[in-house]
Amino acid sequence: MNELEKMYRDIQPKVFAFFYIKLGDRALAEDLTHDVFYAAVKGFPSFAGDSSLSTWIFSIAKNRLKKHFRSKKYTAGLTEQLSNEESPTPSSPEEIYILKEGSRDLVAHINKLEPPLIREIVILRIYAELSFKEIGRLIGKSENFARVTFHRTKIRLKKEMRVSDE
Repeated sequence: MNELEKMYRDIQPKVFAFFYIKLGDRALAEDLTHDVFYAAVKGFPSFAGDSSLSTWIFSIAKNRLKKHFRSKKYTAGLTEQLSNEESPTPSSPEEIYILKEGSRDLVAHINKLEPPLIREIVILRIYAELSFKEIGRLIGKSENFARVTFHRTKIRLKKEMRVSDE
């Protein structure tokens, strides 16, 4: 369990950022992060080692996010969020990091990326800090696909953000 505890300290902020970027709700991101690590602790004996522990935990996170989107709570929460216009204020180190200068603009641009697979690659690379090999494994594509897609998207984002600043 020592390896899992070390991984928790290293990866917990990245999992939180993954959920926070996807959902924009601090409390929900914390809840889902907790759920992921609870599932990881429960399932750790069955971890086969076919991938890195980080990749395994992020696959749990992706599945937990899909489950959340399918739930009725998500639909109700989305309606409430759309009717609430005020922006959240940072209250934790993770939020301060996410909301630092320029981050909101970057997050807005990332959230507009289409198709969703491209958005997923960018979020996993920037916020989860996964390798291209790990990203490829998570999305069911090659490492090279993840690398090339990220590189092209990064160039596109830079251009779009320069244009919106002017």
